[in-house]
Amino acid sequence: MAARTQRRSPLAVQLLLLLAEEPMHAYRMQQLIRARHKDRIVNIAQRNSVYQTLDRLLRAELVEVADRVRTPGRPERTVYRLTDAGRGTLDGWLKEMLSTPAREFPEFPVALAALAHLTPELAAEYLEERAQRLRARLRQAESDAEQAEGMGLPRMFVLEDEYQQALTETELRWVKGLVDELRSGSLTWDRQWLDAVSARLGPPETDTDDDTATP
Repeated sequence: MAARTQRRSPLAVQLLLLLAEEPMHAYRMQQLIRARHKDRIVNIAQRNSVYQTLDRLLRAELVEVADRVRTPGRPERTVYRLTDAGRGTLDGWLKEMLSTPAREFPEFPVALAALAHLTPELAAEYLEERAQRLRARLRQAESDAEQAEGMGLPRMFVLEDEYQQALTETELRWVKGLVDELRSGSLTWDRQWLDAVSARLGPPETDTDDDTATP
Protein backbone atom coordinates (compact mmCIF):
# COMPACT_ATOMS: atom_id res chain seq x y z
CA MET A 1 0.00 0.00 0.00
CA ALA A 2 2.82 2.41 0.87
CA ALA A 3 4.41 1.98 -2.54
CA ARG A 4 1.24 2.97 -4.37
CA THR A 5 0.92 6.21 -2.43
CA GLN A 6 4.56 7.32 -2.75
CA ARG A 7 4.82 10.75 -4.35
CA ARG A 8 6.69 10.73 -7.63
CA SER A 9 9.51 13.18 -8.21
CA PRO A 10 12.26 13.44 -10.84
CA LEU A 11 14.91 12.69 -8.23
CA ALA A 12 13.02 9.67 -6.89
CA VAL A 13 12.79 8.28 -10.43
CA GLN A 14 16.51 8.83 -11.00
CA LEU A 15 17.45 7.08 -7.75
CA LEU A 16 15.28 4.09 -8.55
CA LEU A 17 16.87 3.91 -12.01
CA LEU A 18 20.34 3.84 -10.47
CA LEU A 19 19.35 1.11 -8.04
CA ALA A 20 17.86 -0.87 -10.93
CA GLU A 21 21.46 -1.12 -12.18
CA GLU A 22 22.92 -2.38 -8.90
CA PRO A 23 22.80 -1.77 -5.13
CA MET A 24 24.73 1.33 -4.08
CA HIS A 25 25.04 3.93 -1.34
CA ALA A 26 23.84 7.53 -1.47
CA TYR A 27 27.24 9.09 -2.12
CA ARG A 28 27.77 6.80 -5.10
CA MET A 29 24.38 7.87 -6.46
CA GLN A 30 25.36 11.53 -6.17
CA GLN A 31 28.64 10.82 -7.97
CA LEU A 32 26.90 9.04 -10.85
CA ILE A 33 24.23 11.73 -11.22
CA ARG A 34 26.91 14.37 -11.62
CA ALA A 35 29.24 12.26 -13.76
CA ARG A 36 26.41 11.46 -16.17
CA HIS A 37 25.21 15.09 -16.14
CA LYS A 38 21.82 14.05 -14.79
CA ASP A 39 22.05 17.00 -12.38
CA ARG A 40 20.78 19.00 -15.37
CA ILE A 41 17.43 17.24 -15.17
CA VAL A 42 17.15 16.46 -11.43
CA ASN A 43 17.83 18.88 -8.62
CA ILE A 44 20.56 17.78 -6.22
CA ALA A 45 21.70 21.28 -5.34
CA GLN A 46 20.71 20.72 -1.73
CA ARG A 47 23.29 18.53 -0.02
CA ASN A 48 20.75 16.29 1.70
CA SER A 49 18.26 15.96 -1.17
CA VAL A 50 19.42 12.47 -2.15
CA TYR A 51 19.37 11.25 1.46
CA GLN A 52 15.93 12.73 2.11
CA THR A 53 14.50 11.18 -1.03
CA LEU A 54 16.02 7.81 -0.16
CA ASP A 55 14.40 8.02 3.29
CA ARG A 56 11.00 8.52 1.63
CA LEU A 57 11.60 5.62 -0.74
CA LEU A 58 12.67 3.45 2.18
CA ARG A 59 9.53 4.26 4.17
CA ALA A 60 7.43 3.49 1.09
CA GLU A 61 9.23 0.11 0.79
CA LEU A 62 10.40 0.91 -2.73
CA VAL A 63 14.01 0.41 -1.62
CA GLU A 64 15.54 -1.53 1.23
CA VAL A 65 18.86 -1.68 3.06
CA ALA A 66 21.12 -4.26 1.45
CA ASP A 67 24.25 -3.75 3.54
CA ARG A 68 26.23 -1.32 5.66
CA VAL A 69 29.87 -0.87 4.74
CA ARG A 70 32.71 0.91 6.46
CA THR A 71 35.87 1.97 4.66
CA PRO A 72 38.89 2.88 6.83
CA GLY A 73 38.88 6.60 7.46
CA ARG A 74 35.30 7.05 6.22
CA PRO A 75 31.93 6.94 7.96
CA GLU A 76 29.70 3.90 7.63
CA ARG A 77 27.62 3.95 4.46
CA THR A 78 24.25 2.35 3.90
CA VAL A 79 23.89 0.40 0.66
CA TYR A 80 20.38 0.34 -0.80
CA ARG A 81 18.75 -1.97 -3.31
CA LEU A 82 15.55 -1.88 -5.30
CA THR A 83 12.61 -3.92 -4.04
CA ASP A 84 10.08 -5.71 -6.23
CA ALA A 85 7.58 -3.01 -5.28
CA GLY A 86 10.12 -0.37 -6.27
CA ARG A 87 10.68 -1.96 -9.66
CA GLY A 88 6.96 -2.13 -10.32
CA THR A 89 6.46 1.45 -9.18
CA LEU A 90 9.33 2.64 -11.37
CA ASP A 91 7.81 0.93 -14.41
CA GLY A 92 4.43 2.51 -13.67
CA TRP A 93 5.96 5.95 -13.20
CA LEU A 94 7.87 5.74 -16.49
CA LYS A 95 4.74 4.64 -18.35
CA GLU A 96 2.80 7.62 -17.01
CA MET A 97 5.63 10.12 -17.52
CA LEU A 98 6.20 9.07 -21.13
CA SER A 99 2.57 8.70 -22.17
CA THR A 100 0.87 11.57 -20.35
CA PRO A 101 1.97 15.25 -20.52
CA ALA A 102 2.31 16.50 -16.96
CA ARG A 103 0.43 19.52 -15.69
CA GLU A 104 3.42 21.60 -14.65
CA PHE A 105 3.66 25.16 -13.39
CA PRO A 106 6.91 26.75 -14.61
CA GLU A 107 7.74 30.36 -13.76
CA PHE A 108 8.04 31.82 -17.26
CA PRO A 109 4.31 31.66 -18.16
CA VAL A 110 3.54 33.34 -14.84
CA ALA A 111 5.84 36.22 -15.77
CA LEU A 112 4.35 36.44 -19.26
CA ALA A 113 0.87 36.67 -17.75
CA ALA A 114 2.10 39.65 -15.71
CA LEU A 115 3.81 41.44 -18.61
CA ALA A 116 1.30 44.29 -18.52
CA HIS A 117 2.71 45.24 -15.11
CA LEU A 118 5.80 46.49 -16.97
CA THR A 119 6.22 48.98 -19.77
CA PRO A 120 6.70 47.50 -23.25
CA GLU A 121 10.24 48.89 -23.28
CA LEU A 122 11.21 47.23 -20.00
CA ALA A 123 9.55 43.97 -21.03
CA ALA A 124 11.59 43.97 -24.24
CA GLU A 125 14.79 44.63 -22.29
CA TYR A 126 14.19 41.73 -19.91
CA LEU A 127 13.20 39.35 -22.70
CA GLU A 128 16.30 40.25 -24.69
CA GLU A 129 18.38 39.28 -21.65
CA ARG A 130 16.54 35.96 -21.62
CA ALA A 131 17.27 35.46 -25.31
CA GLN A 132 20.98 36.02 -24.66
CA ARG A 133 20.95 33.38 -21.92
CA LEU A 134 19.08 30.97 -24.17
CA ARG A 135 21.72 31.46 -26.87
CA ALA A 136 24.44 30.68 -24.31
CA ARG A 137 22.53 27.55 -23.28
CA LEU A 138 22.36 26.44 -26.90
CA ARG A 139 26.09 26.98 -27.37
CA GLN A 140 26.73 24.80 -24.33
CA ALA A 141 24.34 22.15 -25.64
CA GLU A 142 26.11 22.09 -29.00
CA SER A 143 29.47 21.74 -27.25
CA ASP A 144 28.15 18.89 -25.12
CA ALA A 145 26.74 17.15 -28.20
CA GLU A 146 30.13 17.35 -29.94
CA GLN A 147 31.82 15.97 -26.84
CA ALA A 148 29.34 13.08 -26.61
CA GLU A 149 29.85 12.29 -30.28
CA GLY A 150 33.61 12.36 -29.82
CA MET A 151 33.29 9.90 -26.94
CA GLY A 152 31.20 7.59 -29.08
CA LEU A 153 28.28 7.87 -26.67
CA PRO A 154 25.18 6.15 -28.11
CA ARG A 155 22.24 8.44 -28.86
CA MET A 156 20.13 6.49 -26.35
CA PHE A 157 22.03 8.19 -23.53
CA VAL A 158 21.62 11.78 -24.75
CA LEU A 159 17.93 11.83 -25.68
CA GLU A 160 17.09 14.12 -22.77
CA ASP A 161 19.77 16.55 -24.00
CA GLU A 162 18.25 16.50 -27.50
CA TYR A 163 14.84 17.24 -26.02
CA GLN A 164 16.12 20.12 -23.89
CA GLN A 165 17.96 21.58 -26.88
CA ALA A 166 14.82 21.39 -29.04
CA LEU A 167 12.81 23.16 -26.33
CA THR A 168 15.47 25.85 -25.98
CA GLU A 169 15.61 26.44 -29.74
CA THR A 170 11.82 26.76 -29.90
CA GLU A 171 11.70 29.11 -26.93
CA LEU A 172 14.49 31.27 -28.34
CA ARG A 173 12.65 31.70 -31.66
CA TRP A 174 9.46 32.65 -29.86
CA VAL A 175 11.15 35.07 -27.46
CA LYS A 176 13.06 36.74 -30.31
CA GLY A 177 9.79 37.20 -32.19
CA LEU A 178 8.14 38.70 -29.13
CA VAL A 179 11.05 41.11 -28.61
CA ASP A 180 10.80 42.19 -32.25
CA GLU A 181 7.08 42.93 -31.80
CA LEU A 182 7.74 44.94 -28.66
CA ARG A 183 10.59 46.90 -30.27
CA SER A 184 8.53 47.70 -33.38
CA GLY A 185 5.45 48.69 -31.42
CA SER A 186 3.20 46.08 -33.06
CA LEU A 187 2.64 44.75 -29.54
CA THR A 188 2.20 47.55 -27.02
CA TRP A 189 0.04 48.86 -24.21
CA ASP A 190 -0.37 51.79 -21.87
CA ARG A 191 -2.37 52.48 -18.72
CA GLN A 192 -5.35 53.97 -20.53
CA TRP A 193 -5.65 50.97 -22.83
CA LEU A 194 -5.25 48.52 -19.92
CA ASP A 195 -7.97 50.31 -17.92
CA ALA A 196 -10.32 50.16 -20.91
CA VAL A 197 -9.71 46.44 -21.39
CA SER A 198 -10.17 45.78 -17.69
CA ALA A 199 -13.49 47.62 -17.68
CA ARG A 200 -14.70 45.78 -20.77
CA LEU A 201 -13.67 42.31 -19.61
CA GLY A 202 -14.42 42.65 -15.91
CA PRO A 203 -17.36 40.82 -14.27
CA PRO A 204 -20.70 42.64 -14.51
CA GLU A 205 -21.82 44.60 -11.50
CA THR A 206 -24.86 43.29 -9.65
CA ASP A 207 -27.03 44.53 -6.83
CA THR A 208 -26.16 41.53 -4.73
CA ASP A 209 -23.98 42.26 -1.73
CA ASP A 210 -21.39 39.49 -1.74
CA ASP A 211 -20.77 39.93 1.96
CA THR A 212 -24.37 39.06 2.82
CA ALA A 213 -25.23 36.65 0.00
CA THR A 214 -26.28 33.18 1.00
CA PRO A 215 -23.58 30.66 -0.02
